[in-house]
Amino acid sequence: NVITDKFTGQSKGFGFVEMSDNSAADSAIKSLNDSEMGGRKIKVNEARPREERPARRQF
Repeated sequence: NVITDKFTGQSKGFGFVEMSDNSAADSAIKSLNDSEMGGRKIKVNEARPREERPARRQF
């Protein structure tokens, strides 16, 4: 899943992939991390939980 901005629909530059098992995930990370895609270097790693951010005040 490529993550997009909910207002503009443009890609935020990252996405998520579900792998069938840990071995497949490790292999994908090792072979694809720091590779090039579309002329840009990509990072491939395990998803991390979102960091807590202070709640935004609404007016």
